Amino acid sequence: MTDVPGPPFHADHVGSLLRPLSLHTARERFAAGAIDAAELRAVEDEAIADAVRLQADVGLRSATDGEFRRETWHMDFIYAIGGIRKVEGDSPVTVRFHNADGTIEWRPAGLQVHAPLTIDEPIFGADFAYLSSLVGPGQTAKLTIPSPSMVSARGGTAAIDPAVYADEDAFSAGLAAAYASQLRGVAALGCTYLQLDDTSLAILNDPAQRAALAERGRDAEHEHERYIRQFNAALAERPAGMTVTTHLCRGNYRSSWVAEGGYDFVAEALFGELDVDGFFLEYDDDRSGGFEPLRFVPPGKRVVLGLVTTKHPRLEDPDQLKRRIEEASKYVPIEQLALSPQCGFSSTVEGNALTREEQIAKLELVVRVAGEVWG
Repeated sequence: MTDVPGPPFHADHVGSLLRPLSLHTARERFAAGAIDAAELRAVEDEAIADAVRLQADVGLRSATDGEFRRETWHMDFIYAIGGIRKVEGDSPVTVRFHNADGTIEWRPAGLQVHAPLTIDEPIFGADFAYLSSLVGPGQTAKLTIPSPSMVSARGGTAAIDPAVYADEDAFSAGLAAAYASQLRGVAALGCTYLQLDDTSLAILNDPAQRAALAERGRDAEHEHERYIRQFNAALAERPAGMTVTTHLCRGNYRSSWVAEGGYDFVAEALFGELDVDGFFLEYDDDRSGGFEPLRFVPPGKRVVLGLVTTKHPRLEDPDQLKRRIEEASKYVPIEQLALSPQCGFSSTVEGNALTREEQIAKLELVVRVAGEVWG
């Protein structure tokens, strides 16, 4: 069996990479006023060129910019949407991440929808153009952006000015139109591989998270269906020739996580109705549940098994990875499966608790095992 001609590839990755020290230092100097935006971008350019070489050297066919120009995987994009403004001060959202040592609280700045949503010029368009200029033969440039559901999940109805959107349906229609503009814009720049990153759907598999949502007055038993409708509306006019995938995450911040639970609660609607070409799924530990929900994956959809964790540096046993791929193939034909790390290595600027060398070892492991399984 040989590798697939297009994405997602049998050996793939989610997108974010650990920021090098040079980039951390440049950001600190920029914040202090010691360098200007052009000087910071020059450092970012150099770091991204190195990251693209790294991905090629380990044998990956997809290439991202490591999300090196962002503070977080999602908020940089969301704040760039016309009609949304950042609200400083006390955040309406507190996200509690868990790890073996306890709990970390993260409070992102708030947002307000103060005008109709627009994306006149593609967000990260110049960044993608630079990435594309670096990608060599045999590689495909991948752009990662947050899903439309993340705009709803991070803001909530309280963030929407009712004079702009009278109800959630009107807001969703405006959001879908903005995303359609984004897709057209990046397609015009040559983007053929787009990934919509999402925590809203995977987190709903956790009963505790659904209970918290219900306490806020939401219909927790059907919220995932609303998110799926938002997704599909945004993709309804996707450009021809563009592969669209989604990565479903239960939280990733400094090697910590938010939620737990298998994909059972959302699986039938998610796999049967979401109009994407592939799913990047976390499957790196018991927190992720079993493979049984994959029975709802229809023919033709790709499932990228995130069996290699980015939360810690310990390398997985290649034979165990092969056994787990074989187990998953009981529910999805093996030609529809692929392998990747379970999440990014640096969903936020801080990154997870690994070194660059340990990150490389993880990526090399993915490529090696995928080659032995699929050829």
